[in-house]
Parts: sequence; C-alpha cells; structure tokens
Amino acid sequence: MQPYSVPAAPVEVSEEIKKSRFITLLEPTAGIEAARAFIQQVKQQHPAARHHCWAFVAGPPSDSQQLGFSDDGEPAGTAGKPILGQLMGSGVGEITAVVVRYYGGIKLGTGGLVSAYGNGVRLALAELKVIQKVPQSEFLLQCDYAQIAMVESLLQQVGGSILQSDYGAAVNLRLALPTVDATEIADRLFNLSRGSLTLQPV
Repeated sequence: MQPYSVPAAPVEVSEEIKKSRFITLLEPTAGIEAARAFIQQVKQQHPAARHHCWAFVAGPPSDSQQLGFSDDGEPAGTAGKPILGQLMGSGVGEITAVVVRYYGGIKLGTGGLVSAYGNGVRLALAELKVIQKVPQSEFLLQCDYAQIAMVESLLQQVGGSILQSDYGAAVNLRLALPTVDATEIADRLFNLSRGSLTLQPV
C-alpha cells in the first residue's frame, strides 16, 4: 500500500448563502468509528442547525470499504454526494467533512444546494494542511543479542520501529515496517545477516 496524505489538523470555514449559514468542518479521522464519533460531536455542538450533512473517507483514499455520506434531510443527492466527491477528488485519506446548515428561510433549489455543499468543502480543503502517512505492517523477528545493533540501524534507515521486545535466550522483536518496502527490507536483513534472519509476517 502506497503512502497517502492525511489531515494535519482540523479546518473550519463558514459562509452565508441567501441567508442560510453553512459551516464546513474537516477533521482527521482514522477509521469509521472515529468518523461517526466526530459527526455526533458536531451534532451536539450545533443542536439548533436544520441539517448536519456529512461524508467521510475513513481509511486510505483507495479503500472504497471505508466511505460514507448522508444528506441528513436535504433532497437526495444534493449534499452527501457533493461533499464526498470533493473529499475523494482531494486524494486525502482518514478525513471526515460535516457541513452544518442553519436555514435562513430562502430555498436554494437542488442545483444551489449541490453548489453550496460542494463549494464549502472545496474552500475548507484549500486551507487544509496535510502530512504523509506511510502504511505499516507488523513482523516478528528472532535474533541474537549480537545482531541487535545491526537490526536497529537498518530500522532507522528504512523508517521502521520496534513495537515490542522480549529478551530471553534470544531476542524476540515485534516490528512495524513500511508496507510498500517490506519485501525489500526483508531481503536486506537476510543478506546483512548472511541468511540467519528472516521476518515473519504477523
């Protein structure tokens, strides 16, 4: 799995369209549970709003299993889908957008709603700062005490880390390694140790 962009911090933008107030909130959310928790939080913060429309890309941008959206009472297809469309077009993962609407008494029509919801998210995304997330996979490794320094040096070079270590007769390590480079790292470790060290996927 390739590295992808995730939000570095939340963003909030607000605009008024024909007396309706639209507040767009973007939040970093890793996973569907985090996304749903954020949506609930926004509803509690804005109990008087007429609509709380939302969409999320809760995992990597390429993972269609972690997408969701809702029109929350607006005409079908006028809110959730435009919000999701903007998120997917951004290429950012682990993100949720909620657009809160305080109704001002003037109907916008379906085209006006699509534009208002989509544009609010587009404006918020323009202010969003992102960081790169490198997906990690876990591996088990057993090595001798004399090999620890070599293993630690390699981990530092490749952006890996030791999650857990158990020092007994031998050293048992649980490692996190960049998924995209895991095969190459395993080969390097095997060659450096002259064939004595092999990674076991968890």
